Amino acid sequence: MENWSNAKLCDVANFVLGAVLFFSPWMFGFDAGAASGNAYVTGLAIAILAIAALAAFAVWEEWLNLIVGLWALVSPWVLGFQGTTAMTVHVLIGAAVAVLAAIEIWIMTQNPPRLTTGR
Repeated sequence: MENWSNAKLCDVANFVLGAVLFFSPWMFGFDAGAASGNAYVTGLAIAILAIAALAAFAVWEEWLNLIVGLWALVSPWVLGFQGTTAMTVHVLIGAAVAVLAAIEIWIMTQNPPRLTTGR
């Protein structure tokens, strides 16, 4: 049960991080270019995956969150908005989401959830 709680906490944290990334163009004043568009799409994807994981956990959701988090991490260089506040936000949130997803994957591989009650 402790592992389940840790996984849920990671999902809640990912939801918050996704929401912060989504609202970051308004919070930090990004321009209307690639940085803000990427923040909207990536933040929304992170939040939706976190909600899906909270509703019904599946390992594939965590793998997708890991990929989206890594995308947020490298997107400033791919899309060309390095050296900006938008870059800092994307890198920090992307790294945090990727680490949390990796932790959840590790937790689930160490103690996979039981599908039966054991009765």
